[in-house]
Amino acid sequence: MFDTLEMSLTVLEQLAPMESKIRQRRKSLADEIGRAAESVALNVSEARQRAGLDRADLFRRAAGSASELTTALRIARARGYITPADFAAVDATLDRVRAMLWRLTH
Repeated sequence: MFDTLEMSLTVLEQLAPMESKIRQRRKSLADEIGRAAESVALNVSEARQRAGLDRADLFRRAAGSASELTTALRIARARGYITPADFAAVDATLDRVRAMLWRLTH
């Protein structure tokens, strides 16, 4: 089992109820959140099967998507689409994923 992948899948699970809340208010933002979250998991999954610069590039892409996801969730919180508690419920896990990806890329 690869912890970074497992944590990124946990983020996806935690996002599910929030995505529907956001979708009711701003479909485009909900779509972006879904794409970014899926990108993190998919790039991590692919990277663990690669070698060399290919592997590092995929981990960097996953890190970029994790950053994008964080910003999209902050926008949703700022706009009142989700509550601060909703944000906090996923942010701790997402922060851990970002930290794991930082270690994998530095």
